[in-house]
Amino acid sequence: MNAPQSLKIVRQAAPLRQQVVDGLRAAIISGRLAPGQRLTEPELTQMMDVSRTVIREALRQLETEGLIELIPNKGPVVRELSIDEAQDLYNIRAVLEGHATRLFVENADQALVKKLDEALQVVVAAYKEENSDKVLETKNQFYDVLYEGAGSGTLSEMLASLHARVWRWRALGLSHPNRSASRSKESMKNLRAILAAIKKADASTAERITREEAHKAAEEVMRLLAS
Repeated sequence: MNAPQSLKIVRQAAPLRQQVVDGLRAAIISGRLAPGQRLTEPELTQMMDVSRTVIREALRQLETEGLIELIPNKGPVVRELSIDEAQDLYNIRAVLEGHATRLFVENADQALVKKLDEALQVVVAAYKEENSDKVLETKNQFYDVLYEGAGSGTLSEMLASLHARVWRWRALGLSHPNRSASRSKESMKNLRAILAAIKKADASTAERITREEAHKAAEEVMRLLAS
């Protein structure tokens, strides 16, 4: 396995297992760990300077997220990007996020609306910096507030699992060198429109635009995967 040496973990306050999961996930999303590449426990243990138990637990988590798969007689490998799977996941995302937005309008109080507004301003700042990692992080925070305001624990759990699986494609859509310049502007326009509809308590419009944004994101990812 020709994995990057930069995978070594810098000890932080976060649980070690989560640091390893985050490090491997970032390496997969960025392409430092390439599709089809084998991930052997001994080599990862040495490179990340952690125990094999921690590596094994992290690999199980990444398998759950759909980032790696276990191949008989080969072991864990980075999963190939599948256009069909990406399209399917984005379609489901559109429905669930649209429903979450509708529930936000119906259930959230003004404090959460203000929190969502503040989260959007952070996304805007990240876009201005043209930092794809920060854009992805801040958009996740925006949607986290949206899910919180929806008031459905079950829906939040479903969306968290879904986002873990689409993370790789979302990162591709934000960081690919052939990303459409107009797509960023379109995404910001849609997020602002979602917030505006929420402030007007227009659940139908907010749900519709949320679904449209997910479908537009899917179209961009499909285009990049096919290029």
